[in-house]
Amino acid sequence: MDPVIDQAVQVRLIATTPGPHAVPAVLQYQPADPLAVRMSFPPEISLDGSTVDWAFARELLDEGLRVPAGRGDVRVRPSGPDRTVMEFHADEGIAMVQLQTEDVRRFLVRSYAAVPAGAEPAYLGLERGLAELFGAA
Repeated sequence: MDPVIDQAVQVRLIATTPGPHAVPAVLQYQPADPLAVRMSFPPEISLDGSTVDWAFARELLDEGLRVPAGRGDVRVRPSGPDRTVMEFHADEGIAMVQLQTEDVRRFLVRSYAAVPAGAEPAYLGLERGLAELFGAA
């Protein structure tokens, strides 16, 4: 079984009200799903009181450390030399959080150690899944 890479990060919720809104969050990477990264936020920041989970491309997170990236529900961009801003777009509105860039880099280094860039197809398990589907496993 491939290890799951979890990294707790502190994010600052960017809001229209003054003052910092520090929130714990978790970045997660699973080699069994090698193209995706997940970010989970605690229930206290959601509108309905439940945990908020977002999944997006690992490549998007990596690219967003250097240049603005993304056009869909998740967008990532640098904010000065030490911060990264992530935007999460939903029907209810847009949430923006700011992270320490070094935390994101450290997480990505760990994920690339588990599954190198470009090697993701080998971890998708398509052959194994097809063998199980056809009873050859």
